[in-house]
Amino acid sequence: MVDPALRSALKLPFAAPGQRIGLFGGSFDPPHQGHLTVSVMALRRLKLDAVWWLVTPGNPLKDHAPEQLGRRVAAARAMARHPRIHVTAIEATLKTRFTADTLAILSRRLPGVELVWLMGGDNLRQFHRWRDWRRIARLMPIAVYDRPGSTFTATAAPAAFALRRRRLREIDAARLPTRPTPAWIYLHGPRIALSSTELRAKRIKSAAAS
Repeated sequence: MVDPALRSALKLPFAAPGQRIGLFGGSFDPPHQGHLTVSVMALRRLKLDAVWWLVTPGNPLKDHAPEQLGRRVAAARAMARHPRIHVTAIEATLKTRFTADTLAILSRRLPGVELVWLMGGDNLRQFHRWRDWRRIARLMPIAVYDRPGSTFTATAAPAAFALRRRRLREIDAARLPTRPTPAWIYLHGPRIALSSTELRAKRIKSAAAS
């Protein structure tokens, strides 16, 4: 039996044509203040109506199994604490494994909605390793948030170099959701030196010591 809290997360959040929605995907294992900071910044800088946290069942680029989905959804909701941030596990319903497939389906199901893919600079560094990353760039604009250690390496990464002529200036951030694709922007702001990987390692170490 599906947990009631998880059941609601398996449904697609509501979005009306003309709205601007940021899609922020990840395992959120665990969610942390950095996820919230990026989301709030995106709402303000990109003039978004909402940000959806897409809590993934698994990550093909990670070699460990994440925490149980329902627990991660509950933790993400506890962390979000914002009326315009919605936590969803829609990928479990769609049964998609790769981001490109998820975004393609959402684009078809949400006609007239301006979708923007959100990710951190650390992800931009390895974006060229993602399945069909060029397809993702064609599907919707991409907003990249600066992360500690990624300021210079991310914008010099293979994908960033390949899309260098499609990069917008930060001053034009509010225009990104309506730009023809591919289009992307690198945003600077408050940086929190937290990562799910580090927090997960501390959790495991603490559990082992107890």
